[in-house]
Amino acid sequence: MLSKRTFPELYPSRTKIVATVGPASESEEKLAALIRAGVDVFRINMAHSTPEQAQPVYDRIRKTAQEVGFPVAILADLGGPKMRLGPIPGDSYQCVDDSFVRFVRGETTTEPDTFTSTYARLIDELQVNDRVMLTDGTVALTVVAKENDVVTCKVVQGGTVRSRQGINLPGVKLSIKTLQPRDIVNAKWAVQAGVDFVGMSFVRSVSDVVELRQILLDNRPEGRDASDIPHIISKIEKPEAVESIEDIVTASDGIMVARGDLGVEVDIAQIAVIQKKIIKVCQRRCKPVIVATQMLESMHHQTLPTRAEATDVANAILDGADACMLSGESAVGEYPVQAVQMMHRIAVEAEKHLKTQIKHDIYEAVVMPVLQDLHESHQLVEVDMFYHHVDAVTNAMCDSAVQLADDIDAALVLVASLSGKTTRNLSKKRHFTMTLGTSTNEFALRKMNLYWGVIPVADLPDDPKERLAHVVESGKRESYLKPGDHIVMIDSIIPDSSTRNVLYVHKVV
Repeated sequence: MLSKRTFPELYPSRTKIVATVGPASESEEKLAALIRAGVDVFRINMAHSTPEQAQPVYDRIRKTAQEVGFPVAILADLGGPKMRLGPIPGDSYQCVDDSFVRFVRGETTTEPDTFTSTYARLIDELQVNDRVMLTDGTVALTVVAKENDVVTCKVVQGGTVRSRQGINLPGVKLSIKTLQPRDIVNAKWAVQAGVDFVGMSFVRSVSDVVELRQILLDNRPEGRDASDIPHIISKIEKPEAVESIEDIVTASDGIMVARGDLGVEVDIAQIAVIQKKIIKVCQRRCKPVIVATQMLESMHHQTLPTRAEATDVANAILDGADACMLSGESAVGEYPVQAVQMMHRIAVEAEKHLKTQIKHDIYEAVVMPVLQDLHESHQLVEVDMFYHHVDAVTNAMCDSAVQLADDIDAALVLVASLSGKTTRNLSKKRHFTMTLGTSTNEFALRKMNLYWGVIPVADLPDDPKERLAHVVESGKRESYLKPGDHIVMIDSIIPDSSTRNVLYVHKVV
């Protein structure tokens, strides 16, 4: 059952790996190698794709996953309202400290020190003393004067700017909508194609998440259940999102700590603390959280990361991240498979520390706050929109399964979950018994790829007794089960039921 995907020591890293697909990784051969190396979720960057371009990539991923035998998930990442410079005469301009540059209306300019923007209202919304960041924050400007059609800026931190590079406006309240027309088109394609996760860029408030969810619901194929739309992964990139993080986590299905634009929008010295804060909120709300951007950046062109990058990945895992993401490393880098293998190696070592050194701390930091919220305020019972709430019965059953597995030194935990919420809750307990998750719902099964420590297994029998027999037979054949081992199971009395769950132990004979 597990032999279709090669795992070191039979078990993958419990931390999930998200890899961006691009020219370096979009062939079937490379996709298969990446899945075998440990990729759980493939990200399609819709900022650089149309539905017509993304569909063949989607089809190749699904075909390859079927051939490899692992139900890898797909994340369609919407581009959002990214502002960019217009064309610059000569294609680049060197901004010198204490010099002045201008922004003007329109699409083109003839002066190298005069810029245009793809955001038509930029001139209207900039004010004196506002900061303008270019080229991922390496060039910094301050607005010193404003006229009807011209904004003059002083260069505070110089550097080279190029045509169509990004513009960030830290602290500036913009009227631009989070969901752009192109994003809506891409979201409709994602739900109709059967994408598992949709990433929402530059989220600022709960209303952004609500709007996207309604679009997904309204455009799902006829006959598809409301619970089978893509899960929304809100990307935290704006100061407003950090300020409203509790509410945004509550409204979302998962979170991405998108440190690229976030590191430009807020003081870069705050990034580590903000990351820890976001992860902690996701732990308490039982939501998966992805840490992204520049995790193994040097592996674009090198076979080994820097020491700082390896430490960064490990620290994200020790903070409690459910997944780490590769961007350019897997999309356009020279060593995409090696980057995945390296991330896996770092995760395995970090998880050894979690298991042996701070297991009690994880319980205190993750499990106890959830219990406190459930039993004192009941805040989590109905807060998740539509179908993703955490209820006290599910939480108690997962607590019991973890404790039971520890007490009897179980070899395996097997969870059958129609909606996936039981496996999601169980993953937040951060237990280290090998855990298989299964579902008769293919959408719920693939979404388990973001749940820490859960291995989704497809093609198991629907009947609970037959399912157990199949797992035992496969486990003995593939040497991860032997006579005398115990299996802790969370299953349903009735197939396809989420209301009659039972917890029991099976002894392998």
